[in-house]
Amino acid sequence: MIRHGYITAPVLGALWMVVLATTIAVTLSFATGDPFRPHILWALLWGAALGMGMTRFGTGRTAQLAVGAALALVTLVAIGPISFGPTASLPASVIAAALLAASFAITLKMILTDVGPHSLSRHIFEAAIIRFLTGFGYIFFTAIVLIPFYVMVMTSLKNQSELMQNPLDFSIDLTQGTALLRSYHELFTQFHFGTYLFNSFFISVLTVAITLAFAIPGAYAVARLRFRGRAAFSRSILLIYMVPMIVLALPIYIAFSMTGLRNSFWGIVMIYPVTTIPVALYMLQGYFRGLPAEVEEAGLMDGLSRLAVIWKITLPLSLPALASVSLYVFMIAWNEFLLAFMLLDDPSKFTLTRGIAALNSSEIPRQHLMAGSVIATVPIMALFLGLERFMTKGLTAGSVKG
Repeated sequence: MIRHGYITAPVLGALWMVVLATTIAVTLSFATGDPFRPHILWALLWGAALGMGMTRFGTGRTAQLAVGAALALVTLVAIGPISFGPTASLPASVIAAALLAASFAITLKMILTDVGPHSLSRHIFEAAIIRFLTGFGYIFFTAIVLIPFYVMVMTSLKNQSELMQNPLDFSIDLTQGTALLRSYHELFTQFHFGTYLFNSFFISVLTVAITLAFAIPGAYAVARLRFRGRAAFSRSILLIYMVPMIVLALPIYIAFSMTGLRNSFWGIVMIYPVTTIPVALYMLQGYFRGLPAEVEEAGLMDGLSRLAVIWKITLPLSLPALASVSLYVFMIAWNEFLLAFMLLDDPSKFTLTRGIAALNSSEIPRQHLMAGSVIATVPIMALFLGLERFMTKGLTAGSVKG
């Protein structure tokens, strides 16, 4: 009975209307500063009614236009899925109604494909459910990623008086021009964020180099060589992550203080690879096992030493894996906070995360903290997006042909 079109369509329509109304209301509230709120009861009722109507009369263009027009009308006359506050402007209200009407009419047609006013086969029913869950997943995970970043960026572009007047207003006045970037300018001129950026980059690059120097031969040995304890070592590589770093914090602090390594670059560069080598070993040994052993054996038969085989054959075939591991290790070192906060006291040696923590003070405007967070986030995001295609490119390079 639940797989009948007259039940499936209203239920999916009601739930989808709640998702879209909430998304659009929150988005426009952040973008314009006007008070938009989802009205859950009306969203459920109108979603169910329009879902039923689209099932009854079909999902063609005429039905889409009718659904969109009806939804836009009921939204504008204040009995729709989105409620407007008394201070909401008319243009913003029209945009909200149009966005909701268009997005609901178009996407509901996709969700209800093949759903008609009759009993549904299991395949059609499950396909409709999967399309709904897929759309919800895209919206949900996009929102939890973009909304905090949006709030962070918009807050960093405001001045203190705007934040004091309305901390929840995330709209900006573009007529201010370059004055919007005042917080970023002050971070580099007054808070030495250029030094923090260089320190983080320097330490992260060294961490990647040291990690690869130890992880490559170690992973190759586990993947290719035969020695006593090999299987146990392979299974125990990640055991270090069973111990929370906070448990090791005090011993590390005491040891580094006694040896004079606290508050130094070299102390940080020594301890960071301890946290990254195990995961690099684990990732690389799995990749090395997947490479064809015949290619390496051919190199050995041609007179190459084992080290020459690694350098001339294994590493060139492993470039995608090396890129992945390098990026992952770089991100760990770039974003690491606990050890930097515990071991660094000299502002001239702060990493970026340690410098941002220093901004978390009642004496420093909140927009500076948000600007610092943007500075820390954007480079690593750009690096990931720029190298992401290299992480998956050529994973089958070097496989045996013929």
